[in-house]
Amino acid sequence: MDQSLTEPERKTLLHLARQAIEHAVKGLPPPPIDPSGLTPALRATGASFVTLTEKGALRGCVGALEPYQPLAEDVLEHAIAAALQDYRFPPVGPAELPRIAIEISRLTVPQPLDYTTPEDLLARLRPGLDGVILRDGSHRATFLPQVWEKIPDKPGFLDQLCAKMGVHHDLWRHKHLEVLLYQVEEFHE
Repeated sequence: MDQSLTEPERKTLLHLARQAIEHAVKGLPPPPIDPSGLTPALRATGASFVTLTEKGALRGCVGALEPYQPLAEDVLEHAIAAALQDYRFPPVGPAELPRIAIEISRLTVPQPLDYTTPEDLLARLRPGLDGVILRDGSHRATFLPQVWEKIPDKPGFLDQLCAKMGVHHDLWRHKHLEVLLYQVEEFHE
């Protein structure tokens, strides 16, 4: 991510996400995206997470860690998935739409973190700045940097991330895991 999105670009992505969710919840196909009306930054390949909340509580969050499609299309796809396909929640219903708030996180490309010991890993984490990906074989999980607001304790953060990954919560203390870090540009309605 070379530079931040402009305010109009952010508003365009939020508008696209809102329209996509409204269409999907009503069983309609997603609205078409006219690439000629998008800036180069919105047409460029990008990775995003779309987080939905209802009265401040998580209602859905889906995204991609690696860029593979234009950013505008990535946001549209993940907005629909957050509303209808987050396995942790039932699909968003039409009556909920007015209460749903949208947050978009545009990700940098994840970078491997070299560390030697669990203490070294803790020392290298930057709460509030780093999104963290843990990998152990076929198990993988991530927390966006915003999760630090709810889990500011580094050991607790890694414990919960291991649990999310489906392994014992303190595996990071006993086994050298693959760790990748990324940052986000976050904006919301």
